[in-house]
Amino acid sequence: MVYNQLYSDNGLDFYKNMLIFRNLYVLYPMNSLTDASVELFGSFVSNLYTRWGDLDISVQLPDDQVYLSTALRDIKGALQRRGIFHIVDFIPGARVPILAVASNRNNIHCDISINNWKGLINSKFLSWITQIDGRFRDMVLLIKEWAKSRNINSPKDGTLNSYSLSLLVIFHFQTCEPAIFPPLKEIYAGNIVKDFRGGRLTVTEERNIHETCNSNIERFRRNLTNVNKSSVSELFVSFFQKFSTIKTMASDRVICTYSGQWEPKRNYFRRSTPILIEDPIDRPENAARAVMYTSHLDKISEACEGTYQKLLSVGCDKTSLISSLVSREVSSKILI
Repeated sequence: MVYNQLYSDNGLDFYKNMLIFRNLYVLYPMNSLTDASVELFGSFVSNLYTRWGDLDISVQLPDDQVYLSTALRDIKGALQRRGIFHIVDFIPGARVPILAVASNRNNIHCDISINNWKGLINSKFLSWITQIDGRFRDMVLLIKEWAKSRNINSPKDGTLNSYSLSLLVIFHFQTCEPAIFPPLKEIYAGNIVKDFRGGRLTVTEERNIHETCNSNIERFRRNLTNVNKSSVSELFVSFFQKFSTIKTMASDRVICTYSGQWEPKRNYFRRSTPILIEDPIDRPENAARAVMYTSHLDKISEACEGTYQKLLSVGCDKTSLISSLVSREVSSKILI
């Protein structure tokens, strides 16, 4: 029942999203966007999106056009003049400048960035990872929904972004017994962002990486002898069992999906950050860099520990349990 509320396999949802995407082609006549292309990335590309997920869009400009904030302001003006979108937020000073808009017709939210090469490749990398085991997508959607309900899926508020949550699920699949996922270095033994000009892949380079990943995934699946038969429900509970101690573990260790294990924090440059979730395609960058203060990690840790205790509580009533696991939109449909 929860899956039905989360999944966006509906053809109408896909059609609406693609219609919004096509409406952005109004940008092409702009002089400042000559030779630009509009690319989807994020959960829509990785096939990890929910019914109410935002669309992530990168406007790809030639390399010599470096004024990202100026280009975003031009886009903001063009969309306002066209009247198809309204502006939700504009953050030109962020590490990755963002223009957040929503469609006037369906209120579909879009986050627009410029030359987000890293976002494009990590979305595709996650889509390749989903081929290993179907339970991964189920788990990511559940964890994202849970994080949303506990207000810890908001980087602008100092908590985790959706990419970090996906990495936590990957790490869980790597460290459960028996393991469901291999260390990601067995899928791709490289550093895509640093090896390829900040992730600026040519079509040929991306195809070669994709073929390498697919080949290694097939090899892993073919050679897997000790199969983990845990249900999604069991994996959900064990996820919170593992991360109920995340504050203690994160004090001196790094969550490293590349090696598939906790790594000593002393080996990393930014040791003072409350939590380090290493980005496997841009090592040793921290995918959870928005979590800047101990109080932010406290909030995440308390959510994990509190959820684990509720899952263990025999006397916990159904309404209380569901309300603590999913957002109000979903719980209102389940608890009928």
